[in-house]
Amino acid sequence: MRSPDERSTPRVLVVGAAIVDDLARPGRLLAARRTRPVETQGLWELPGGKVEPGEAPQQALHRELVEELGVELRLGDELPGPDDGCWPISARLTMRVWLAELSGGAPTPDDAHDAVRWLTAASLDDVPWVPADVPVVDVLRTLLLR
Repeated sequence: MRSPDERSTPRVLVVGAAIVDDLARPGRLLAARRTRPVETQGLWELPGGKVEPGEAPQQALHRELVEELGVELRLGDELPGPDDGCWPISARLTMRVWLAELSGGAPTPDDAHDAVRWLTAASLDDVPWVPADVPVVDVLRTLLLR
């Protein structure tokens, strides 16, 4: 629950893509290793980024994935979080996440990421995740086990 002070400060919306190998039968999840900022350097994340003013969240997700990994996506269902459908990141940031699969391009690291890796349910714990993505990854683990 947010305090009254936190409620008066507008939160910045971030979008993330849980890129799986197959929307109908997900078996693997794509993770990207951050190079910056220092606080998250070397940690793995679901790729995405901030929604720009006037931009729809899904548009932002498509834009961010082209910019970050050079890929196009087919979006699936949104993974609703516990905070009015969003996943809390901090007092200032909140995130919406969609399942997605690649529809064009091959994931290629950029200056914000130095590696990408496909993970199975069994290998999700082989990498250190950014703290904000841990609860989302826990939900994804059950999807990958089906």
